[in-house]
Amino acid sequence: MKSLGLTFATLTLFCLLLTGCANLTAPAVASQDPADNYHNVQLERAQIHTELAAGYFERGQYAIALDEAHKALDADENYASAYDILGLIYMALNETGPAQENFDRALNLAPNEPEIHNNYGWFLCSQKHFDAAMKQFNIATANPLYNKRQNSLTNAGLCEINAGHPLIAEGYLEKSLRRDKNQPKAQVPLAEIYYRQGRYTEAEMLIHDLNKDNAKLLWLAIRIAHKTNNANAEASASMLLRSNFPDAPETRLLNQGNYD
Repeated sequence: MKSLGLTFATLTLFCLLLTGCANLTAPAVASQDPADNYHNVQLERAQIHTELAAGYFERGQYAIALDEAHKALDADENYASAYDILGLIYMALNETGPAQENFDRALNLAPNEPEIHNNYGWFLCSQKHFDAAMKQFNIATANPLYNKRQNSLTNAGLCEINAGHPLIAEGYLEKSLRRDKNQPKAQVPLAEIYYRQGRYTEAEMLIHDLNKDNAKLLWLAIRIAHKTNNANAEASASMLLRSNFPDAPETRLLNQGNYD
């Protein structure tokens, strides 16, 4: 999704949309054509409301996110990023039809926008359309101007895991981490793949410095420590798992001694 950082121009208009801000002088050069000026203002409004929609979406406030995205389209009905965020919102709400329609509209308006291809790929993967999803991820990662290619590589890896192709997933996740080594979303599943391959030291290195704040990651750490005979690490992670997640399936497996 788009960055939530606001430019000077969007900040200025955001203030105008609310109550007005004093002493803000925009550096932009106004057009002599009133129609151009009107279009620019409407585009700025669409950008602001889309950025707000993205922020609310990331916090799980889907109703407000929907409202902001529709406000963006009221300002500019051809603003592709607004349809993109609508696709993500409807996907989160399990409304497949509206999600598909909005992603289609976004791609029709901006067929070369890699972030839209990335988001649409994740939607397709969630629907188990794995081949179609991978096509979208590959389009995104092939764009040399896309500065978030690691995200699409990670998503491609996760999608291949869901499709039952861990060896292919391994390649995507490794490529992603070569671009940005600090990605828990990629580190954890790759560590799981390495663990399954018996590459315990490499798996441990991937998760060593991560904040182990969930049952799945603690359970992986426990199993790695068990395989490498690291009794202290195993005991420490086991205590955290039992105390913080007593009802988790992973805790039941631990209590049963079922490490695999």
